[in-house]
Amino acid sequence: MRIIVLFVFLFSFLALGAQEKVTFLAEDGLKITADLYETNSSNPYILLFHQDGYSRGEYRQTANKLLKFGYNCLAVDLRSGGEVNYIQNHTALIAVQQGYSVDYLSSQKDIEAAIKWVKERSEKQVVLLGSSFSASVSLLVAKNNPDVKALILFSPGEYFTPERMIQTEIKDFKKPIFAASSQRENTYVEELLSNVPSSNKTIFAPKTGGEHGSKSLWTSNPNNQEYWLALTMFFSKIR
Repeated sequence: MRIIVLFVFLFSFLALGAQEKVTFLAEDGLKITADLYETNSSNPYILLFHQDGYSRGEYRQTANKLLKFGYNCLAVDLRSGGEVNYIQNHTALIAVQQGYSVDYLSSQKDIEAAIKWVKERSEKQVVLLGSSFSASVSLLVAKNNPDVKALILFSPGEYFTPERMIQTEIKDFKKPIFAASSQRENTYVEELLSNVPSSNKTIFAPKTGGEHGSKSLWTSNPNNQEYWLALTMFFSKIR
């Protein structure tokens, strides 16, 4: 009997964390690699994008927790990246091998392709979760995209100057935004989003410390629970 109970527990745990590697093409033909975490095909999707030098492995620990909010997740390798948590960025490897541009803004094509891929599976609007530079790219993508419902941003910033100025381009942004950062970065995030109406944004930073990007949610961050609590409250607003 104990063996059966243990088997059921392990099966449930694995089912919750079940992931499938998927690929799809960006508009310019680059093959994008992503991990699909799906518990119920009728649930809406959160698209997860990593920070500079990283891969979809940034969400190896946190994607399963996000599933509990009633979403499926798609963790995407963007063409600008590397390796984290022992997971190599396959999109970045192919991009370099085949001579694609791998600058930050080129990753916009990958984010748009991910939205398109998910929309072929679900009619529901998606939530974009960006980390560092991908948080800022997500803002650019989401502003005029009707398929995006809301954004969760970790450490967004002006990463594209002088070519693009995020603060100017997102003036009067109409969609719900949750923006989190370390305490040190908080002033910059507030300035970045100063043109977004207060009713559309939630800005969070711990009183001390914190991490850059979505590492804020990792258990290795001493105040990760503060971030999870703030994020939980945001999810309750957009359901």
